[in-house]
This record gives sequence, structure tokens and C-alpha cells, in this order.
Amino acid sequence: MNDQLQKFLFQQAPVRGEFIELADMWQQIQSHHDYPVPVIRLLGEMIGATALLSANIKFDGSLVMQVRGDGPVRLLVVECDSAQKIRATAKLDEKASIPDNATFTDLINANGKGRCVITLDPHEKIPGQRPYQGIVSLAGDTIAQVIENYMKQSEQLDTRLWLAADNRVIRGLLMQKMPSATGADGLSESTSEDEETWQRLVTLASTLKTDEMLNTGIDTLRHRLFWEDDLVVFEPQHPVFHCSCNREKVGNMLKMLGEKEVGEALKEQGNLAIHCDFCGQTYTFGQADCDALFAELPAGQKLH
Repeated sequence: MNDQLQKFLFQQAPVRGEFIELADMWQQIQSHHDYPVPVIRLLGEMIGATALLSANIKFDGSLVMQVRGDGPVRLLVVECDSAQKIRATAKLDEKASIPDNATFTDLINANGKGRCVITLDPHEKIPGQRPYQGIVSLAGDTIAQVIENYMKQSEQLDTRLWLAADNRVIRGLLMQKMPSATGADGLSESTSEDEETWQRLVTLASTLKTDEMLNTGIDTLRHRLFWEDDLVVFEPQHPVFHCSCNREKVGNMLKMLGEKEVGEALKEQGNLAIHCDFCGQTYTFGQADCDALFAELPAGQKLH
């Protein structure tokens, strides 16, 4: 199976779409964790959604989606950059028992206090620039509905998502109604024909069933849904699993903690073992390693 993200346009209306299919990289992400079945499904859908959204960012950087919950799933994080390099992780309440039939609400919005945070983070920032961050409540029964509501509020774009995931594969479809043509007065002109086409396409896509998405390749799905429409189909992108952690970044994190706090931790533990939740890599720092880190800093920056 070829991991791919496939963009396409409808020639007869201002509507764009994207299909995604992920298997190999999804197996790599799962190999670092042992999640319950409902968490696999939820994290997979969130990976698909993040990759679909990130395909439209107009800068060199990353889109990070975080869902903070008040159920047995405390945190879900997916990061995807403009080159479709993806990493993801979930943090669970260690004491919680998660049944196989747990719903989205059961998992992450049990008391209605869950939040979705989407961050756009350019790699090369101009002085004073900060990442853009949007926060919305978890309004909806699925991650797709949460993101649709987010896009409507923050981008004022009609966006629809269909997502499916199990332990084998992630598949998804995103469709967006783009701004209509600009008239002589400089304002967008949305025609009734454009609106009718949008509604027709959404109705077609809404016929997709979860089992159908999990067991059918995206080329076949696209043909089944839109065989009567004229499409412009672009060369696919190929998402990959990639974790950006490294020893230097972990060392910088220890510097931020300060020499005093790191020294106290070393006395307690002997060595510091810092584990990456995304890729499973462990970085070990002993006394000599930490001495070398803080020797690089001016005296005023060593103690916090």
C-alpha cells in the first residue's frame, strides 16, 4: 500500500478536495506504543485530519493539533510539517480502563471540558513573530466534527471531513468550498449553482461508510464518488513518519531547567533518562554530560 495524500479540484465549481491513505507510516507510529483499540482509532483519525489540513498551509513550517481531554485520554498530539513529515502520540490516564466500545466523548470529553488547539508554527520566524494558535471546545461527537467547527469559526471556510482508522490503515477525505469568483465590485460572487454543486458533492461524500473507507483504496473511492465530475488530479504527496527529537534539543531543554534543578535530579537518579513519547528514543545524560552542557553557558544563565 502506497502512503499518499492526493489533492484534486472540481472544474465546474470552486471546490477542492484531498484524499489521504496511510498504512506504512501508521504502523511505524503504533510500533512505539501499545494503545487500546478506541485510542488507535481516535489517534489515527486525528493524524489523517492533521495531514489533510497541513497540505494547504502556505509557509515552510508545521501544523500541530492538540486535543486536551478530561476523560481517560488526557492528551493527543499530532504534528505535520509542510513536507508531510508526521509524528503523533497520546497520553492516557494510567488508572483508567478503556472499553473497546468507548466513544469520542467517553475518551476525551467526558465532562465537556475538552479543548482542541491548532498551532501554525513557521520554521523561520521573523523577529517578534509567534506561532498562530486557535483554540476551540470539542463541539461534536467526532474529531471530524470538531475540526469542521474549528474551520468554520477561524477560517470562515465550509469544510467537510470524512475519516476512518483502525490498526491497519488511515483513510480520509477533506472537501472545502473555496471563495467564489470576484465580481466587478471586488466582492466574491457566490452563485446558486455553486451552492447546489457544493451540496451535491457533500451529499455524495456523505454516503461513505466507515467499513468502505477502511477496505477500499482512495483511487477507487474517488472514482465511486465523483465519476460524473470533471476533476483536476494533482501528483500525490507521500507522508512519512519523522520525529524531530535529537540529543542537542534535549540538552537545550535541560539548560532551560537550570543547573540547580538538573543537579538535584542527578543526585536523586544518578543519570537522567529523557524519553521521547513520539518515537520511543531515550537520551541519557550523566554528570559529565550535564557539566559540559552548563559549562557552555554564561554564569548568569546557569541557575534558575
